[in-house]
Amino acid sequence: MTEPRGPTTPDPSSAGSATGSRRAAVGCALELLETLILTLLIFVGVQTFVAQPYQVEQQSMEHTVEPGEYILVDKLTPRFDGYKRGDIIVFHPPSGFSTGPEGDQPFIKRIIGLPGDTVEVRDDGHVAVNGKELAEPYTFESQPTSARPGSARWSVPPGDYFVMGDHRQASTDSRDFGPISGTEIIGRAALRYWPLARFGFLPAASYRSIAP
Repeated sequence: MTEPRGPTTPDPSSAGSATGSRRAAVGCALELLETLILTLLIFVGVQTFVAQPYQVEQQSMEHTVEPGEYILVDKLTPRFDGYKRGDIIVFHPPSGFSTGPEGDQPFIKRIIGLPGDTVEVRDDGHVAVNGKELAEPYTFESQPTSARPGSARWSVPPGDYFVMGDHRQASTDSRDFGPISGTEIIGRAALRYWPLARFGFLPAASYRSIAP
């Protein structure tokens, strides 16, 4: 005859091993969650204060920046190195001029006039700032600049900027809505990163030589 077996005593090492595994799994999950939260905070912080990517959907800056290209907008350096004439910027357009599906598609233009400047579109198709004609080799196929009916001369108030697209005939800009407030500027368009064939920095125009 086979004698009946008594109750089995649990193996303490096995229970401890299971508890340790659960603790390790919970610790791993918490560590992963912390990493995800930290990554999200860094991503939001970078986009808010340092740089933000945008896809260009407008024709107004051809051929400097083409529709469909991706650019990186610098939000950091303008905080200690202000905007200059010739900078390419991205900004929120004035009310009534936005074309995005959510009513706030940013615009990309070039700064032509700084606070305190007087900007004039002359009858010969050239632009003058403070009485001096600008040399503008970046304009689309060297097309002339035309004024809008009723206004060809603007005084830029303090804190505002006068902007125009490089493709003047396909651009809604300060000729239509006047100077923009500096508070509406998102940042300086600094880098084109896609397509790779056109990868590179977007240099500001140089206005060292202005025709008298």
